[in-house]
Amino acid sequence: MTQPKPTKNRISKKAASFTESVIREMTREAMKYGAVNLGQGFPDFAAPEDIKQAATEAIAADRNQYAITWGTKDFRDAIVKKTKWFLDLDVDAETEITVTCGSTEGMIAGMLATVDAGEEVVVFEPFYENYAPDAILSDAVPRHVLLRQTSDGWNFEPDELRAAFNERTKAIIICNPNNPTGKVFTRVEMEFIADLCKEFDALCFTDEIYEHIIYKDELQDGENPKSKIQNPKLIEHISMAQIDGMRERTVIVNSLSKTYSVTGWRVGYCIAPPDITNAIRKVHDFLTVGAAHPLQAAGAYALSLPESYYVELQKEYQRKRDFIVPILQNAGFKCDFPNGAYYVMCDISNFGFDDDVEFTKYLIREIGVAVVPGSSFYYDASLGAQQVRFCFCKKDETLDAAAERLAKLKTR
Repeated sequence: MTQPKPTKNRISKKAASFTESVIREMTREAMKYGAVNLGQGFPDFAAPEDIKQAATEAIAADRNQYAITWGTKDFRDAIVKKTKWFLDLDVDAETEITVTCGSTEGMIAGMLATVDAGEEVVVFEPFYENYAPDAILSDAVPRHVLLRQTSDGWNFEPDELRAAFNERTKAIIICNPNNPTGKVFTRVEMEFIADLCKEFDALCFTDEIYEHIIYKDELQDGENPKSKIQNPKLIEHISMAQIDGMRERTVIVNSLSKTYSVTGWRVGYCIAPPDITNAIRKVHDFLTVGAAHPLQAAGAYALSLPESYYVELQKEYQRKRDFIVPILQNAGFKCDFPNGAYYVMCDISNFGFDDDVEFTKYLIREIGVAVVPGSSFYYDASLGAQQVRFCFCKKDETLDAAAERLAKLKTR
């Protein structure tokens, strides 16, 4: 019997308008060709033993059933204490925190809870690849503002950012420290953005998962001041919620993933004013119900770690950064030392390839190193056609292997 041909589109316009993650595709390509994976931003070293032990003990204690949908009390209390210590912000565990399945869910839940169809969301590009689909799934209209690489880092033009705001602007998304560029927004920049939010009655979604991975460099005698940060006193983590008048306009999105090297746990959280939190909790409930119960118990332990943990984390990542950047520069990439996070955005024009995708395939298949093509971080793919992103949250042996392979590259 002949089946009737479908007359309706089986795939929604939303799902058809974006692709699967290019970043995670690069991991699959690395596995396929045996390449060193400097593409996807997950550590290939072990998570801290005491944090893993806390999770094991929670499982053994049978904390294995549903927790309250918006997060266990001990984890929310730990978030309160950590936020007070690190940001000097007083947060209410009962009305201002929602525990989510990673910061990925936190961002989309926040947008679905606040953005109506046709409202606009300002996004800096290059951007973390999830933000564009988040806007589409939320029926928002993205307005892109370019971060340009200059002699003193990645910066936006204030006039261009102002021009992106209008009466339809609902929010702006900031990733600070920034993925993929490693930019850390200065206080002057944050205050400029805050003034626009207040002027146009807009919210700010601030992705702060790299808050503890920030680098402050003191120049050595004879060192090129453009090779590293010129003004270390200006490099600090500032949350938009700390800026005057922005506490009630800000949704902080965070996660255990990067700071505690547990990207596979998928435990994150949102901090927002009570009315927005109430809306986020409703969306979150029907998206995922809740995050893993025993891993929230381990998260409560992780957030209680002493300040020395974060000092050592920063030192270790700075050591890795200071190893890989000269390797990349000597191999022919044009790049600078990032101010934060654990990525290096590189210009590939020295290698003579038509575009980033062609170069990435060559690098994976012929050189044996996986990276992420720069075009995946832009709305206009041509803007990233001569860029790739490396990540350096890897074991020393992994970085050494990558360095050995990259030495085979030839510039043209």
